Amino acid sequence: MAGEFNLIRKYFVRPTPSAILGPGDDCALVQPSPGKQLAVTTDMLVAGTHFLPDTNPRNLGWKALAVNISDLAAMGAQPRWATLAGALPAVDEAWIASFADGFFACAAEYGVDVIGGDTTKGPLNVCITAMGEVEPGRALHRDGAKAGDQIWVSGRPGLASLGLAHLQGRITLPEPWPRLCVGALEKPRPRVALGLALNGIASAAIDVSDGLLADLGHIAERSGCAAAVKLVQLPHLPKGESYDADLRRMALECQLTGGDDYELCFTAPGTQSLAIAQIAAQLELPLWNIGEMVAGAGVTVLDPDGKPVEFDRKGYDHFGPTS
Repeated sequence: MAGEFNLIRKYFVRPTPSAILGPGDDCALVQPSPGKQLAVTTDMLVAGTHFLPDTNPRNLGWKALAVNISDLAAMGAQPRWATLAGALPAVDEAWIASFADGFFACAAEYGVDVIGGDTTKGPLNVCITAMGEVEPGRALHRDGAKAGDQIWVSGRPGLASLGLAHLQGRITLPEPWPRLCVGALEKPRPRVALGLALNGIASAAIDVSDGLLADLGHIAERSGCAAAVKLVQLPHLPKGESYDADLRRMALECQLTGGDDYELCFTAPGTQSLAIAQIAAQLELPLWNIGEMVAGAGVTVLDPDGKPVEFDRKGYDHFGPTS
């Protein structure tokens, strides 16, 4: 019979060489590296809110850990450990095995030891706590941007939101969009190497989980200045023969207000432009200068003539309006 502890032992207990004591006791024991600070983050993924109930469980396992690793990346921290807690409506060993495969594949990719957790019966959800290390005084914060700093973003925000719209049948994406967008939604790639490389270069950083404008707004608010985003400097999204005006508009809205990208948005003085270009080349990762921090408050999007462009919403908010 597959009881709770048998399921944990069978699917979620793996070697934890970096921990003093891993799963199996009341607590795990870990020892941070000498001279390092711990960075700790927690994220919950709930079926129907953060993922579709029929999402491939292997992809869900990957994503559950990846979104937490992305928070560590945004702080310039090196991922080290994670705990996994979750609720399952029923025991489905094939689903659990696939989820565990994806979860531990992500853990192996980013050097994370899974040191404990919990399971219970209930509506499907997954909650991860991830821990990383960073040198004192070197962590990237949201509150360091200054007027005059350039605004940068990695990769191509908007793909994940377009992928969700495609899966929900709200749009039909032409090739090669479906593979690119659904892949971005279901298997995000945390920008750990970028976060580490930005230590000493970026003045502020955040990962894009709730929408580019919304998350950039957090940097602006915490830093006490405003952000001006220029449409002509946004990343290019892939185009196809069916790339009509409606799809173009939706792509732009997804790019600016869609979530689930887990790219890094960061600010840096203009004097760091060459260093950032070198990082982009070394990591083979597109980094886009999309605007500038300015005096004032809030986030403004400017068209090619420098005139403000309004959007109905800025990003995702679980308990409030999305505008």
